[in-house]
Amino acid sequence: MQNKPRYRIYSEYLKEKYGVKVYKLPINLPLTCPNRDGTLGNTGCIFCGDEAAGFESLSNQMTVKEQLIKNMEYIQENYQAQKFIAYFQNFTNTYLPLEEFRHYLIDACIPDIVEIDISTRPDCVHDAYLEIMADIKEAKGIEIGVELGLQTVNYHTLRYIRRGHTLAEFIDAVRRIQNYGFEICVHIILNLPGDTIEDAIESAKIISALGIEQVKLHSLYIVKGTLMAEEYERGELKIISMEEYIERVIAFLEYLDPNIAIQRFFGRAPKDRTLFCNWGHHWAQVKAKLDKTMEKRDTYQGKNFNYLGGRGVRKFIK
Repeated sequence: MQNKPRYRIYSEYLKEKYGVKVYKLPINLPLTCPNRDGTLGNTGCIFCGDEAAGFESLSNQMTVKEQLIKNMEYIQENYQAQKFIAYFQNFTNTYLPLEEFRHYLIDACIPDIVEIDISTRPDCVHDAYLEIMADIKEAKGIEIGVELGLQTVNYHTLRYIRRGHTLAEFIDAVRRIQNYGFEICVHIILNLPGDTIEDAIESAKIISALGIEQVKLHSLYIVKGTLMAEEYERGELKIISMEEYIERVIAFLEYLDPNIAIQRFFGRAPKDRTLFCNWGHHWAQVKAKLDKTMEKRDTYQGKNFNYLGGRGVRKFIK
């Protein structure tokens, strides 16, 4: 494996796909989640704060176009990106009336935007929204992808974090999205309380078996004011060590299809809004430790990707 990447890097994946450096621009819409407003639940996921994941987003009082242009100017100046992805990031971006959804997507189709990515939940994937996405993709000639929050394949843990869905809804959502030909990025948290390294491995195997194109790993951070923060402050929450998290990441990668691109390995959140994040280290420091450990072991993504396609009968196949 000398001089070869030990995992498929998302930025390189984008460069292969579009031929130039591509940067993702977050969009913040004025919406919520059916797991928060009483439709499917009232509390939301126990780790989710009032801002959800949109720490780096601009105000949702700005239009989609305004947010994109402002972010684009900054990124072009500081990172020399040439093309961009409009990332509908915060909360559940298919949880709004159909015509509003269509309007927001059309508003994102501006020069230098080569792709639109839509973050949502498995129980908010409906053919009506997918048809709108397909229409816009054809009319505007722009790629569209879906970022799908799963967090864990362990249905006991899904219940504990009050996710509001199980693995079945995730599989259904993946099949529906794939019917329309959209690429999928799955979000996974590898150190949720109650999960083990076996859950990390099973997550990789299920994602690989379903033919997912991208994955985004998160290390759990504790946002102030959340239900999980209350457990943490009471001393009821056990978070695994940084070393154990790295072990889970490596195991996940070893069982992951080597063609799947990795968008992220660690969570990122402001210190002033969290009680815990990345064991007190900057995410880049933990990433460096991961890379060093993988190099020392000479391991890599897909090392154990040998379990699909009838493994038990291969000895009979010439």
